[in-house]
Amino acid sequence: MKLEIKDLHISINEKEVVKGVNLTVKDGELHVIMGPNGSGKTTLAKAIMGHPQLKITAGDILADGKSIKDMKVDERAKLGIFLQFQNPVEIEGLGLLNFLNSARGAVTNEALNYKEFMNDIKTTSKDLSLKEEIIGRSLNHGFSGGEKKKVEILQMHLLKPKIAILDEPDSGLDIDAVRVVANNVEKMRKERKMGMLVITHYSRILEYMEPNFIHVMKDGKIVKEGGKELIHEIEKSGYANA
Repeated sequence: MKLEIKDLHISINEKEVVKGVNLTVKDGELHVIMGPNGSGKTTLAKAIMGHPQLKITAGDILADGKSIKDMKVDERAKLGIFLQFQNPVEIEGLGLLNFLNSARGAVTNEALNYKEFMNDIKTTSKDLSLKEEIIGRSLNHGFSGGEKKKVEILQMHLLKPKIAILDEPDSGLDIDAVRVVANNVEKMRKERKMGMLVITHYSRILEYMEPNFIHVMKDGKIVKEGGKELIHEIEKSGYANA
């Protein structure tokens, strides 16, 4: 899938937050958006997924050449777009296993082979260093920050998206967990030739990934673009000179 963001302007409560972003993500490409707090990165991610509180005032979002800006969230998910939340919500009483199965069925329309489904969950949970007992608990209820992020990656694995947007997948993770998450994400991207957009403040997670493009976002705009060498420039000088 090719995801195209064309001159996108987004407002929240009449305040313009994203001010004309252009970006194209193709199959297998890893794009990284970095930038200071309040620059519009998360707003852009939510808009791609169709958050109802955001208003697109100009521009368009295209998936394989077709506008999706008026599609509902579930319709975008069925097209193959996935968003990993920056702050996943806790829902006590909703079993994680039931949630994963319902989400998988709704998005992929694949018939359930329970044995294969459980083996897949157990194998991927082990890869992510998630305790097996977590599968029997409520969705994110009482989970640590790292566990929540890993469950989001588990969900991404099961939903098999064509385009994945990861909003700060490294926040709340210790050094070992960052490596585990990054390695699993890269494995999925390469094996499935998945287009990916990763939002992060820090370069640490990128030590274990191979980004094709780095984009620096400030004040609602992409102000600088480049390859992996741009990461070192940011580490050295920060965002002030971007």
